[in-house]
Amino acid sequence: MPTAVAKDNAFATTQQQAESPLTLNGVLTQGALVRGQVPVDANVTLNEKPVPVNAAGKFVIGFEREAPLNHKLSVTLSSGEVFVREITLKKRDYDIQRIDGLEQKMVTPPAEVTARIKQDNINVAKARGGNSNLDALFTRFEWPAKGPITGVYGSQRILNGVPKWPHYGVDVGAPTGTPVYAPVDGVVTLADDLYYSGNTLILDHGMRVFSTFLHLDTITVNVGDAVNQGDQIGTIGSTGRSTGPHLDWRINLGKVRLDPQTVVSGTPDEG
Repeated sequence: MPTAVAKDNAFATTQQQAESPLTLNGVLTQGALVRGQVPVDANVTLNEKPVPVNAAGKFVIGFEREAPLNHKLSVTLSSGEVFVREITLKKRDYDIQRIDGLEQKMVTPPAEVTARIKQDNINVAKARGGNSNLDALFTRFEWPAKGPITGVYGSQRILNGVPKWPHYGVDVGAPTGTPVYAPVDGVVTLADDLYYSGNTLILDHGMRVFSTFLHLDTITVNVGDAVNQGDQIGTIGSTGRSTGPHLDWRINLGKVRLDPQTVVSGTPDEG
């Protein structure tokens, strides 16, 4: 069985080898969402694990915050021919942020809200658990709100002196009531008030890719609604565990938490 092997440049944004059946689009770095295209009926694996491919030959892969730097992507054509792409990711350094002055119950929640937090986590996992046939994520993403970036993906937060989980979104600072828009087409799978993230909205963009919008003041859509890119879906607020009005936008590929800035260009304060 013939095998073709190529090695990627970690800084390229579009990867396509001559005579290769594989095209990749994305920044090859830790925390990145990468979109791909192969011939119809081809099979794809990443590090020997199957990658879902839709009927048009499109697929999505993602690399966690601390993902290993070396990976192997394999494409098997219907003819049996195998192409292998070696991927070397760029290693990232992450910021450390200290946030003081939070109510202690939001840093270490009281026992009486434990059940609520557990149910919130179940509801979020269910909202991100689908694998729909939508492929809106292959459209160019737009920033969902205007304003300066006030927090970045991967940063480690120390709340009232206590180290917490890394931040898995990008924060856009803006006054309460600032409109929030769908960055690309999607279907609403969750619209609820959660303990930590306040008014929270999740959009399914298809192929296990979801956007989550946290700390909203208002949510202007309902579960099951189909929204188009640019439709207003809510307004910026400071609900949940928040020290001021901002939008915390997150991207998930299933359970893998990725950097929204790897799917959108420019900055949200442009224009």
